[in-house]
Formats: sequence, structure tokens, C-alpha cells
Amino acid sequence: MRVYNFEDGGETDVPVDELYMREALKLAQVAYQEDEVPIGAIIVAQGKIIGKGYNLTERLHDVTAHAEMQAFTAASNFMGGKYLKDCTLYVTVEPCVMCAGASYWAQISRIVYGTADEKRGAAKYGSLYHPKTEVVSGVLAADCAALIQSFFRNKR
Repeated sequence: MRVYNFEDGGETDVPVDELYMREALKLAQVAYQEDEVPIGAIIVAQGKIIGKGYNLTERLHDVTAHAEMQAFTAASNFMGGKYLKDCTLYVTVEPCVMCAGASYWAQISRIVYGTADEKRGAAKYGSLYHPKTEVVSGVLAADCAALIQSFFRNKR
């Protein structure tokens, strides 16, 4: 797939997954600035962003207000239904068990995440994703890890 950059007037050779992960990183940066755990997520269907989210757990006083959950809700509203088949979730940090479970029920086709979460990531607990979901890890992992590490370093 070719990606067009209309601001510069041409095409870009940046891989599509990196392009969308950069958009998720922008949302993670917003979370960082709002003193939320800096995780950002977007959902893409047919080359269009249909859902966005970043952590809002502190602002909403809601432990379920993860970036992925915000993006799932927005994308489902856009699609007019609960299933997100033929969609891709881009998230800066590996989904937790709750978000992996939500992705299972949404039947999302693809999940692309940046950095692994060795303590609370879904991979620690075996296969929690829908059997038809493709999972890609490590996209812009260093950038994603640096942001979250900076956040927690500043908290200590």
C-alpha cells in the first residue's frame, strides 16, 4: 500500500505500520502531558483512522479507561456495530489482559503494538486474542518504550 503525504506533495516510503504507530504515539504524548500513563491507540479500517484513544484512567477515575478501550468504543460507534473485523488496532504498549479480551470479543483482525509489557502484557498469559487475529509486535518499540519509561522514571 502506498501512503500519500499531501502536506509535502508526494508519496512516503515509511511502512504503513510505522506511520500509524506514529499517530498512536502522538496520542500517548497527549496522555503523558495530562499525567496519564502514556499509552495511545488508534483503529484503522481501509486506510482510514476510525477510532482513537489514550489512557484516561486518572481523569475518569475508571480503571477500564485504557487507550484501547477508548479506541474500541470510538471505532464501534463509527462502524455502527460491535465487531471490528477487517480493522487494525495500533497501540504503543502491548495490550493488558482486559484489552486483549475486549479485542477478542470485538473480533479485530489485526493488532500492532510497539513495546512489550513484561509485567502486565497479555502475552504473559498465553493466547488471549481471537484465533483469527494477527498480532505484530515491536513496531517503533524503542520510541514507545522510551516514552513510558520516561513517565515512570519521573514518577519515582
